[in-house]
Amino acid sequence: MAIGTLVGWAFPEFAVKLRPISTTFLRMIKSIIVPIIFGTLVVGIAGHGDDMKRVGRLALKSLIYFEVVTTLALFIGLLAVNLTKPGVGVQLPPPATPLPGVPGGGQPTFGSVLEHIVPQSFFEAAVQNQVLQVVFFSVIFAVGLSQVRGRPKDAMLGFAEGLAETMFKFTSIVMKFAPIGIGAAIAVTVGHSGLEVLKNLGLLVLTLYGALVVFGLLVLLPVARLARVPLGPFFRAVKEPALIAFSTTSSEAALPKAMEQMEAIGVPRRIVAFVMPTGYSFNLDGSTLYLAVASMFAAQAAGVQLSLGQQLLMMLTLMVTSKGVAAVPRASLVILMGTLTSFHLPVEAVAVILGVDELMDMARTTVNLVGNCLATVVMARWEGEFDDAKALTLAESQRAG
Repeated sequence: MAIGTLVGWAFPEFAVKLRPISTTFLRMIKSIIVPIIFGTLVVGIAGHGDDMKRVGRLALKSLIYFEVVTTLALFIGLLAVNLTKPGVGVQLPPPATPLPGVPGGGQPTFGSVLEHIVPQSFFEAAVQNQVLQVVFFSVIFAVGLSQVRGRPKDAMLGFAEGLAETMFKFTSIVMKFAPIGIGAAIAVTVGHSGLEVLKNLGLLVLTLYGALVVFGLLVLLPVARLARVPLGPFFRAVKEPALIAFSTTSSEAALPKAMEQMEAIGVPRRIVAFVMPTGYSFNLDGSTLYLAVASMFAAQAAGVQLSLGQQLLMMLTLMVTSKGVAAVPRASLVILMGTLTSFHLPVEAVAVILGVDELMDMARTTVNLVGNCLATVVMARWEGEFDDAKALTLAESQRAG
């Protein structure tokens, strides 16, 4: 990361040309997502097929937890942006179409989110890395497999287990390329935006980073304490995937390693396989907090005074429409533009935010990752299946290493 930053600052034109290296690394990582989710989910559910109530109970607990935590993230972001007012005094650019770097697409609705969950084809969902659709198909497939008896079930379970184990080894091989891929990604970011990018929108960036720190201290840390999460082993386990998420701004890049680390720390595979991928659509703590900050920044930049009721309605809209679109590139910007349009706020504010979006994306992606890792441990503890001895053993081996 340090070398990449230096290269991007000293040789910006050369640094931008390193994009194929970082892209190659991200493409290798993304190729792992679908098979590892499918394999682990099928084994985790069909392997315990005689107790489908456990699966339903875990799903209900997970969704309740996700909604509570992401709602708290929204309100912390709303409070922070109202205190610092980073958008006051910003000169918005004239209207333009469409904004560079922002994918198209209309405002998501609750109905469109429901439609998005169900794949037309598993292979289409796999090709597009539609995580939630893959999860939906894998869960239904696993439930169906749990009702099969004899050799067909054993054969499919053996295949799924072999697939999952192989993909974990595949991940380890790809991670050997991580230092080069991450260095290139950082170099491209700094070479493209420059170090002075903080001068323009520093207050917005600091507001987001400060709000994320407050969220971690006031929400994630108390949750970890209440769930009796072993903090030392947890932080050591989450460190590497968090650095990958921060430097690549890609949740998908960190997902395989995060799943592997959570299993190593004592979370059962069935819980990791269900909670982690589902959390990437329903528990994006960093992204939802960012949306609260960015939407109010746009209102402040436009000089529009929103009442408390209007702000709360905007937060409710964000809470509903931000679900199930995690696989869309720069999904947060898609949601942000849709929300600004529905509240008659200028989408030109997004053009201003784009200048520092990559810097903010680093932080929100990291918090997404840490929040989902914590969710797996909390669910394992809630289900009474967390292996404290495994966490202790891992901690001792890490200290010895």
